[in-house]
Amino acid sequence: MSSFTLTVNGKKHAVDVDPDTPLLWVLRDSIGLTGTKYGCGSGYCGSCTVHVDGEAIRSCTMAIESLSGKKVTTIEGLSMNFGHPVQQAWIAGDVPQCGYCQSGQIMAAAALLSEKSHPTDEDINASMNLICRCGTYNRIREAVHVASETILKKELGQKGGK
Repeated sequence: MSSFTLTVNGKKHAVDVDPDTPLLWVLRDSIGLTGTKYGCGSGYCGSCTVHVDGEAIRSCTMAIESLSGKKVTTIEGLSMNFGHPVQQAWIAGDVPQCGYCQSGQIMAAAALLSEKSHPTDEDINASMNLICRCGTYNRIREAVHVASETILKKELGQKGGK
């Protein structure tokens, strides 16, 4: 066991875990943030996606020892009141069926939109390579476009445009 200090959702957390413990288990078991889901444990499905320094990563494959000085954002830290444009688009589009992969999908979409504010379908397909057991890919893609438009309107409003 080793002691690590981790900044998650803007708060520092001290944890005592083995250095090779995946971030997913630190978030869920040590810190108590259960919005990030375990899917495959191999980094393929994406249910465990979180942001590390703004980049979408699969938390089931990232060892805690590699996170020194980095900032982690989970689904709980994206917006506590579902106010993030991606969360709003997910709700408006009734995207989830079972919902299991949706926190990972939302985190991947938010990272995509922070890099590319107006993605094409091809951009979304390439970036959103997460597995949805229910097959809501069309609704996911549409929600990303809706969130993109919301973000663009907000940016235009801040610049004095319409």
